[in-house]
Amino acid sequence: MEREQRNKLREQLRAYYKVLPWITLKELLLIVLSTIPYALTVNQLLVPHAVVGGGVTGLCEIIYFATDTYMPIWLSSLLINVVLLVIAALTVGWRYAIRTVWGVLWLTIWLKVVPIATVPLLTDAFMAVVIGGLFTGCFLGICFLNNGSTGGTDVVAMIVNKYHHLPMGRVLLFADMIVISSAFFLPTIQAAGMQGAIEKILFGLTYTFMCSTAVDWVMNRMRQSVQFMIFTQKPEEIAQAIITQAHRGCTFLEAEGGYNKKPMKVVTTIARSYESATIFRLVRAIDPNAFVSQSQVRGVFGQGFDPVSSGR
Repeated sequence: MEREQRNKLREQLRAYYKVLPWITLKELLLIVLSTIPYALTVNQLLVPHAVVGGGVTGLCEIIYFATDTYMPIWLSSLLINVVLLVIAALTVGWRYAIRTVWGVLWLTIWLKVVPIATVPLLTDAFMAVVIGGLFTGCFLGICFLNNGSTGGTDVVAMIVNKYHHLPMGRVLLFADMIVISSAFFLPTIQAAGMQGAIEKILFGLTYTFMCSTAVDWVMNRMRQSVQFMIFTQKPEEIAQAIITQAHRGCTFLEAEGGYNKKPMKVVTTIARSYESATIFRLVRAIDPNAFVSQSQVRGVFGQGFDPVSSGR
């Protein structure tokens, strides 16, 4: 009986396996497209205004200005990220590093392809950092939601978080503050005078704030958690599919039909909102007649979600 169920489950999941490569291809394509606005903002808005953003890209801007434009931003970004990725692969794991390599590769390509403007797209520096931060942050959020990364301080935060359990947001903010503040001593920044130099630093902080705000907005729209209640005649098959394919745990609830009084099992699971489509595909492939209830949940803590220690 168990063998028949496994064979049946294998057949029912065949349709899901067929679309899985297309899902992966879509994610890789979105990572490629989401790195374009990043390069546009850096080369067309920040560098022409001599504004240093945060992260490794901001550090590369500092190197670019410090070497009198001799060291290209794309080249120093590539070299620094290669070192960070090797460290990440040895500490965090190769699985994380592979997707990050893809994002870093395309960000490097776009930083190389997009020319550095002699005249910025937006002449007002404040509007440039606000619009550029929002523009970049929204697309970086899309990149992160598709399991991508542009490397840089994201890798540093991931490594620090593994060994010291510090919040990644706090590590990123600390790193960005150091990079942006370091730009104060650049001759290019000092040429604007004390007041001008302070303004450049404030512009860099504004850009980082707008970028991180936009990333959080996009991520939170999709990172909300949902709870599924699945009423089906094939609870074992659906639970097994969710565990093996969506990598989420399941719980069986013993229930009884209110009309027919027949006993049944209800499959319940909690997942991120962006994983809803995967779970629906699995349920539809196994039992198209299943009754599914999906509801938003606020605050999910435990394995696979936020740590319990972060709860209030």
